[in-house]
Amino acid sequence: MLLVVVAGAAVASAVGLFLEDVLIDGFLQDPFAQLFVWIATHLFGQSTAASLDAYQLYIRNYKREWVMLFLFLLMLVAFYLAMGRFTRWLDQIRSATARIADLSDQEVSLPKELAPLEKDLNAIRQQLQAREACAKAVEQRRQDLISFLAHDLKTPLTSVVGYLTLLHDDPHLTPEQRSKFTGIALEKAQRLEELLGEFFDITRMDLGADPDSMVPIQLTMLLEQIADEFYPIFAEKELRCTTEIEHHLVVLGDPDKLVRVFDNVLRNAVNYSTPGGEVRISALRDGQQVEIHISNEGLEIPEGELANIFQKFYRLDAARSTRTGGAGLGLAIAKEIVERHGGTIRAESNGRFTSFVITLPLYDAPSTQA
Repeated sequence: MLLVVVAGAAVASAVGLFLEDVLIDGFLQDPFAQLFVWIATHLFGQSTAASLDAYQLYIRNYKREWVMLFLFLLMLVAFYLAMGRFTRWLDQIRSATARIADLSDQEVSLPKELAPLEKDLNAIRQQLQAREACAKAVEQRRQDLISFLAHDLKTPLTSVVGYLTLLHDDPHLTPEQRSKFTGIALEKAQRLEELLGEFFDITRMDLGADPDSMVPIQLTMLLEQIADEFYPIFAEKELRCTTEIEHHLVVLGDPDKLVRVFDNVLRNAVNYSTPGGEVRISALRDGQQVEIHISNEGLEIPEGELANIFQKFYRLDAARSTRTGGAGLGLAIAKEIVERHGGTIRAESNGRFTSFVITLPLYDAPSTQA
């Protein structure tokens, strides 16, 4: 717009000089005077002498003033044109902001003079679309949570109510039957408690590492201890557990959170292992990171499913029993904790073994023990 005003001023100045030098004082002076006299005599009925006197009095004597007036009028025209262009720009910006507010998929297009603003508005549009998509995803997760909560809690709760009702209403049950039904009701109640714990954890998402709880952790000792604690579970399913854990592996983290990661991954490995199979736990240094592999011998996971298993509520087998399967949150919780510790987690499957690979940054002072 400034360029338009400057150009208008330059044109007005040039026209003014042209009027003064060519029309009034130049070679068009006589034709211009004759035209003035002709207009005065024929249109206004003035005599020739009076017309010449008027030309001298009103034109020749005030030629500078006439030029300035004409220049002023030209400047007004230039400013009007510039403001008209500026107004059109404002209308285009208003339309663009309206499309952005409506989250339109159409990109903002403005004149080339407004290219920086066009770029900024398109960036804002993309950010708003991303936030809208995130909000929709959050709402979808909330709806999924309600749906899965109702579905997953119904089965164990129904079993608990059914067996307790049977124990209450049937006085003719033998002690063996009462013991069996009480045990089943207790097992289902414990399963219900586990599911509720998973749902509360994932809704709070309080899985990050509190800076006050971040301490150096002897990962070697931690993994060996967890493997020992899982021995009864391995024995129940007739699983063999082998370990290959490098010494003096130290990471910085929240011990309780990382224990939960390995617990969730190991439970998943146990649940999907074939009876009599093998579970392998290895941890080796890889540059400035430690790479932990937890593998189980079982059915192969299709390649397209490997990334999905870390999604909330995802289940490889929708028909698996509540005794074996959880709410589909254990691996999602593990992924959240690992990433908030600066690490990564992924799944691999080679047809025989399914492996969960966890990487965590090593602590700078490996001699420090938790």
